[in-house]
Amino acid sequence: MTLEPAVEMLWEDADPTVVLAERFGFDSAGAAANWVASVLSSRYSLAPDACDRLILSDGNALAWVTCDGEPFIAKWSVVPDRFARLPATARLTTWLGDRGHPVSAPVAALDGRAQLELDGISLSVQRVAPGEHLDVGDLQLVREAGATLARLHADLAAYPGAADFSLSRTPAFSSKGSIEAWAAGDVHHLPTEAVRLLVRRLANLSDTQPPEHLVHGDYRSANILTRDGEITAVLDFEELRFDSPISELARSAVMLGTLFRDWGPVPPDVHRALRDGYEGFRPLTEDESNWWPLLTLWWSLLMVPAGDDPTGWGAAADDMARCLTHDTER
Repeated sequence: MTLEPAVEMLWEDADPTVVLAERFGFDSAGAAANWVASVLSSRYSLAPDACDRLILSDGNALAWVTCDGEPFIAKWSVVPDRFARLPATARLTTWLGDRGHPVSAPVAALDGRAQLELDGISLSVQRVAPGEHLDVGDLQLVREAGATLARLHADLAAYPGAADFSLSRTPAFSSKGSIEAWAAGDVHHLPTEAVRLLVRRLANLSDTQPPEHLVHGDYRSANILTRDGEITAVLDFEELRFDSPISELARSAVMLGTLFRDWGPVPPDVHRALRDGYEGFRPLTEDESNWWPLLTLWWSLLMVPAGDDPTGWGAAADDMARCLTHDTER
């Protein structure tokens, strides 16, 4: 396979040919494609016909490869600190696929492994899932995304291999204490009344934290594929972490419309639709319902940049705070 595939950056503003050489060790896209072809043929017994494109992101590379007419993605990392976690993630994704979740499970290599380490990289191969990124303008699809997240949470809470991720466990980012500490820091660039409202309402919550378990970690349009009114794939479990389901639901509602270079807020009806779909499968508890408006406001405030705000995160957070105040006063 000697084709010279297109090579691009997923989100960084950098020269992809320079990144390909300096981070990944390939002097051309063709050299990278030929290396991928040799791995697929020798380690997976696949017969590559063509490599259409390479996409680079931080220390990860993805190659779209056609083998005997079927599309695959080869994804590899050159960051050794991630290598121990990647096989655990591959096992979890395989487990979810076996339980009927719409995930892109890894293809097993000839030796049975779902994640290979070779030549200083960690690599997996997946079949290309059909579909397009979630359109947040389609509220019925957004509700389906909420239901899919609820079903995913139910099984992640029961995953028997959760201990594989415990070594990388960090304190809950969205705990009451962590939000209070954040609000006491440098928040001068944020809408003042929105921050004050968040702190006041947070003080009225119980000190009991919502229960935690494994969650996806990055559930948004960039990682949700749809076709014909259905969710066809939930992608990229590499941000998997321990947190409360209500925190992930709120974060996902706020960030649902974000893609790779489009990071604008979505309107409130998208938040409601995602929650409605989620509660169609698993209703929120009273405590979770109390956390919901504060977490959606907090995640919105976290998205407000310190400088220019071209997509309007600050205005969205301000509007959210006014609505929360109005609902409280009614």
